[in-house]
Amino acid sequence: MTRGTALVTGANKGIGRETAAALGRAGFRVGVGSRDPGLGAEAVDQLRGEGIDAFLVPLDVSDDASVTAAAAGWTGGLDVLVNNAGTSAGALERPSATSVERVRTVFETNVIGVLRATNAFLPLLLRSAAPRVVNVTSSMGSLTLQHDELPGSGPVDGAYGPSKTALNALTLQYARELARTPVLVNAVCPGYTATEFTGFSGARTPAQAAAVVVRLATVGHDGPRGGFFDESGALPW
Repeated sequence: MTRGTALVTGANKGIGRETAAALGRAGFRVGVGSRDPGLGAEAVDQLRGEGIDAFLVPLDVSDDASVTAAAAGWTGGLDVLVNNAGTSAGALERPSATSVERVRTVFETNVIGVLRATNAFLPLLLRSAAPRVVNVTSSMGSLTLQHDELPGSGPVDGAYGPSKTALNALTLQYARELARTPVLVNAVCPGYTATEFTGFSGARTPAQAAAVVVRLATVGHDGPRGGFFDESGALPW
């Protein structure tokens, strides 16, 4: 018996692909959101080969028309939205070396893209009996953790980290707005993972990283609202 339908953005590879796989194994029909339809179709074929009920959703969260078309073409209900698509638009750079254009590019996907996708699919989620929204963020978005690393012992970046701070704030605002609805909105840090995004330098596998995303995507009605989590529990803002 299906547990409902999920949409994962940026799901043709990495953590997004493994999140789609794990949700599929948990009984969900899964929409594989992909900016590149060809790569998305390959991922869908792979997932179907694993026995997962997957389907392609051509979706570029940085493009209004693409998101509008994806929502307009959706059939059936929607129970889980995982806003996984993200970018660093190149290597991390200290703020003094970061261009304004790079900041715009990163925020367009990591923050505005989440707003686009969530707003487009929220009417469907509000019809679900157990709607969940999970925003994939990073500990680099934690002001507390970043301050504790002064004078900069960890990664420093003028675009990616600030975009995730903004995403965390957006998560809270959605949680506040939807506090009297069944929609549970939370932010999740999957950890430093060996994917193309990190140059495959992380110590964690995409499957390990996806586990905490799926946990928040399938949490019960008494689950948290507006939380920020990694696999060990709550993270400081």
